[in-house]
Amino acid sequence: MKTNNIDTILNKKDVSRAEKIRLVLSMSLPAILAQLTSIAMQYIDAGMVGSLGAEATASIGLVSSSTWLIGGSCIGIAAGFYVQVAQLIGAGRDREAEDVLRQGLKAIILLGFVISAACMAISGHVPRWLGGEAEILADSTAYFRIYCLGVPFILIRQMSNGMMQSTGDMKTPSALSALVCLLNVGLNRLMIFPASTVHGIPIPGAGLRVVGAAIATTLSEVIISLTALYLLATRNKRISLRNKGSWKWKRQNIENAAKIGIPLFFDQVFTCSAYVAGTKIVATLGTVAVAAHSLAITAESLCYMPGYGIGAAATAIIGQTIGAGRHDLTKSFSRVSVYLGMALMGLTGGIMYFGAPLVFSMLTSSAEVAALGTEVLRIELIAEPLYGASICCAGVFRGAGDTLRPSIMNLVSMWCVRIMLALFLVPRKGLQGFWTAMALELCFRGLIFLIRLYRGKWMKKAMV
Repeated sequence: MKTNNIDTILNKKDVSRAEKIRLVLSMSLPAILAQLTSIAMQYIDAGMVGSLGAEATASIGLVSSSTWLIGGSCIGIAAGFYVQVAQLIGAGRDREAEDVLRQGLKAIILLGFVISAACMAISGHVPRWLGGEAEILADSTAYFRIYCLGVPFILIRQMSNGMMQSTGDMKTPSALSALVCLLNVGLNRLMIFPASTVHGIPIPGAGLRVVGAAIATTLSEVIISLTALYLLATRNKRISLRNKGSWKWKRQNIENAAKIGIPLFFDQVFTCSAYVAGTKIVATLGTVAVAAHSLAITAESLCYMPGYGIGAAATAIIGQTIGAGRHDLTKSFSRVSVYLGMALMGLTGGIMYFGAPLVFSMLTSSAEVAALGTEVLRIELIAEPLYGASICCAGVFRGAGDTLRPSIMNLVSMWCVRIMLALFLVPRKGLQGFWTAMALELCFRGLIFLIRLYRGKWMKKAMV
């Protein structure tokens, strides 16, 4: 009998390897397809801005690592609550999971406005701190400032999606992730470009260029985050805010959230800070290098979409198997998830190696930027399988509530390997040196995460 439902799996004594693979793939596929849609929309988004010239691309690329820092920090905060929900669902304690949901919503709304205000306060300084050239500072500052306004809604969307995934519902958050990208592209067309006529049909447009891209991104987050919250609160089959429950803070839940979320928060802070430091190193190479670097990162995102899709599924599966006390399934599902992630990311990396010139031709009108971006991206693609190992292992560890040691491992890998190597190689090899440092660091990170996976101590971190 073919089985791809996690509740059925948890109730079976013996589960075949084929059933495990089917479950991982069935839960990963919606997330992977959402990632594919997201990346396709990122390509279109980058192409829209890229059509305005290298300066427009560089003005957004300069602060992209800073926006990742903010978004990554939000993931850490949300995970502190939705990992508990996955484990409680696995243990059959659905009503307790709803109370964790309520506490999580209160926490993220409060923290969302605090983070937004703090980021707004420094928004005028960030592009200068990153070493941006004078001609892109104004646009870069405006883009970052508008992005910061949407932080509370980013948190709401991440929390809502994580909660739905933790209950085993991968399709709804995946559809919403795809929808936010589609909406962003549509709003980009209206906001970035001026009004025009196509085949006699008038097309409205605000002509706001880079500022328009920022407005489109923020409006998309607002609309989809509120939609995600509504669907979670009223339509989810396992948890709902319509049921009676408590909105009071519970010490144990907050402590558990802190144990999971604080390491993840600082992991994202230090990892994304390393991205910021990397951007600052690259910025010394000039506008063309910044644009090529930014677009190469966008192009590479196609390669790691399977890893993040499987990692998201692994968090839900591992959380529920640990909550159910099925440590046999926890161990086997962790390895199946990581092996699949490595294989699929190796495949997508190979495809990208040959397809890179075509991809860059769609992302930029600058032949110089396209040539440099293709060259540096190909340097890094050899690391994709081990990068996949680190992504999927992180999803496994997160589902178990094990976030402190992986966060320390990330910190050491990013700062002591990537940034130190980049400082040595960039003055000698230019942008190619930075991407060589990145490839070596991703291989190192994948290996140390695999070692922790096989040692198995992470399985003792259950929260419930």
